[in-house]
Amino acid sequence: MNGMIVALVGALLCFYGVRSVHLGILAIGFGLGWLIADLCNASFWWLLLIALIGAVSTWVVTSLIFRFAAYFIGGLTGAMIGTKLATVLQPGDKNWALSMIVAAAVCVAGAFLADKFRARALLWLTSIGGASMILSGLGRMGDLEFLRDPEPGWQQMAATLSWVALSVLGWLTQRHLFAERLGIEPDADEPPSRNVGGKWPSR
Repeated sequence: MNGMIVALVGALLCFYGVRSVHLGILAIGFGLGWLIADLCNASFWWLLLIALIGAVSTWVVTSLIFRFAAYFIGGLTGAMIGTKLATVLQPGDKNWALSMIVAAAVCVAGAFLADKFRARALLWLTSIGGASMILSGLGRMGDLEFLRDPEPGWQQMAATLSWVALSVLGWLTQRHLFAERLGIEPDADEPPSRNVGGKWPSR
């Protein structure tokens, strides 16, 4: 049950993340809180509490500084991706210092890309971040533990490939469903969308 919750939130972000800014922010904050707590092997209730705190805090802060929402959301999603990346790259016991360095580096990169490329960058970031949450959730179910915390070798390879495949699937799905809304592929007979050059949806 605990894995199902985070997998469903991850699916929302991965396949629907750019449709609604509010849902996207809540999902990103939830996922970031969950993945950071998961590095400490926290119990389910602690994971859920920290994830909910992350969701609410992220939504409140982003609402207060909405002018910089793309930059902020990109940074948070980058931090979530970096946290998952640190888990995949460090099978077994985790080095906290290295994990924080990786998370911080991807956080800064995500913020920069989101600020510069807006919709296109956020499309990738929500897909990759959502995919990381889905795998973390599935990794708490039965024999799929390796998706959350892989051992060196085939488990690490399988977890990485699964993450890449889910990310691409999420990107393709969102691009197909919300292309017109994001102004990514305007019709030839129609004027370009006002979102071209990239604003995230306002609701």
